[in-house]
This record gives sequence, C-alpha cells and structure tokens, in this order.
Amino acid sequence: MKKQAILFWIIIGLAAFGVVNSLFGNGQMNWSRLLIPVVLLAIVVWLYKFPPRKYRARHPKVKPSARTMAKLAAEQRQSSGQKRKHYPFQVIEGNKGKNDEDMPKYH
Repeated sequence: MKKQAILFWIIIGLAAFGVVNSLFGNGQMNWSRLLIPVVLLAIVVWLYKFPPRKYRARHPKVKPSARTMAKLAAEQRQSSGQKRKHYPFQVIEGNKGKNDEDMPKYH
C-alpha cells in the first residue's frame, strides 16, 4: 500500500473515532451535534454523484472522415504484414582482425 493511502485511512479512522466519541462521550446522544456532519456528508455525496456541469468531463462526438479512416486502415495493413523495420545501416568489419584474447570471457 502507498504511504498516502495508509495516512488517508488513519485520518479517516481518527475522524470517525472523534465523531463517535463526541456523540456518545457524555453518556447521552446530542442530535444537534450530529446534524452538521450529516448535512456536510450528504452534500459531498451529492456533488460526487452529480458534479456541476463545468467540472464534468466533456467528450465531443466527432466522426472521423473517410480520408482519416482510409489512412488508419492502410497503416494497420502495413504494420501487420511487416514485423521488423529495416534500417539502411550495416556493420562494416575492420581491417585489424579479431583477437580472441581481447574478447571478454563473460558477456
């Protein structure tokens, strides 16, 4: 678990303990003290389920053109048929020759 998640759950647990302790600490339940946290919790849940319009994710529906779809289809056909890209480079062997003693024993 990440440190932030552990810290978050510790704070939530302490907050819950504080709410329960403040409500039942005197031996009697005080309903007026419970009203504000319940209203705040209800507002947070309401805003989470139904966010304002300016905070909602907007995904415009754009239909790609026929030209774009043709390009995508051509790229898919080309990439599926050719698995490896060929580069115009090649290794040129040197004139010195190879010496087995200089080669490392372990690679």
